[in-house]
Amino acid sequence: QVQLVESGGGLVQPGGSLRLSCVASGSFAAIYDMGWYRQAPGKQRELIATLSRKAPATVNGRFTISRDDAKNTVYLQMTSLQPEDTAVYYCNAGIRRTWGRASATYWGQGTQITVSS
Repeated sequence: QVQLVESGGGLVQPGGSLRLSCVASGSFAAIYDMGWYRQAPGKQRELIATLSRKAPATVNGRFTISRDDAKNTVYLQMTSLQPEDTAVYYCNAGIRRTWGRASATYWGQGTQITVSS
């Protein structure tokens, strides 16, 4: 049983900041790439960023993705949020359940971010 749980979403004013977390729990042998997607109202789900290394990476000029392998967690730090950032944010991860078996992709249930004054 593998589960990804996002947290940190909510209502924020334009120009504000939020930090999302996604924790993988359950029984697994290894976690590979982890990433973030989002789906805005009336639009398709889009990739924000994925991270396969421990070094953080900045995307969009406003978002930073990072991970802590010791905690099985991936983060998304968002600054200067605007109304167009309103969406459901999802994390995903490539996970190997047991050694000797192929890995698979898992998804969280998503967390809502609403940017409004």
